[in-house]
Amino acid sequence: MAISGHWAFAFGVLGNIVSFIVFLSPLPTFYKIYKKKSTEGYQSIPYVIALFSSMLWIYYAFLKTNTTLLITINSFGVFIETIYVGFYLFYAPKKARIQTVKMLLLTVVGGFGAIILIAQFLFKGVARGQVVGWVCLVFSLCVFVAPLCIVRKVIKTKSVEYMPLLLSVFLTLSAVMWFFYGLLLKDINIAAPNILGFIFGILQIVLYVIYNKKEKHILKEQNLPELQNHVIILEDNKKLPELTEEQKIDILKLSKLVSSLHENACAAAKEEKLPKLQTVQA
Repeated sequence: MAISGHWAFAFGVLGNIVSFIVFLSPLPTFYKIYKKKSTEGYQSIPYVIALFSSMLWIYYAFLKTNTTLLITINSFGVFIETIYVGFYLFYAPKKARIQTVKMLLLTVVGGFGAIILIAQFLFKGVARGQVVGWVCLVFSLCVFVAPLCIVRKVIKTKSVEYMPLLLSVFLTLSAVMWFFYGLLLKDINIAAPNILGFIFGILQIVLYVIYNKKEKHILKEQNLPELQNHVIILEDNKKLPELTEEQKIDILKLSKLVSSLHENACAAAKEEKLPKLQTVQA
């Protein structure tokens, strides 16, 4: 029992470290938003759901014992996700801003408030923790499923521009750590959702690799005609047709005529300028 407790603590600490990176992984995305001064192509769903889930896990951790590591990481989660959502609202267009506010009111205010009221007044003791645990399990699944809207966009557009690869990688690692943490604590509410989280994480990484390669291949094909145009000119081995003696004489006469016309034009220009200079000097 003591050994499993030590291992659970170790995986909990590792889970905190990886989850800390998970919470920070969207920073490049928000840096892009800051540079563009727009949230074009990005959605607020993953951040709102992550905020709601962190709040639920803190409530669940207070109802259970030996879950301090859940409180520490989810407290940071609430803090950083609140910043993300606020940042998104600042740069989002009007329509996206309204949708995000509606989601916040529906989940963070209405949903979280309703769960606390129901759990406090309708359930007692162990049953209260079990009910809140199942709710946490469901919304943890939503956290892992939320990026699937981005996966759909990747498949539809055949572009990985809006898929945060770092988030997918660290979500997968986080799912592994928290699965073993829940397994060692014999807490199905912690362990179960991370199985699905691991599967979805691998799916996102595979899709990124596939469509990133396709995107590079398409770009090469688009640039190929331009390169071919230059190659045709430089590497054309065809010889020009040979000129006859009469054609060569005509070309020489034409060149002499052009040369004489050019010399006459230059002389005329000098003659026109000369009187003007003399007038000025006089």
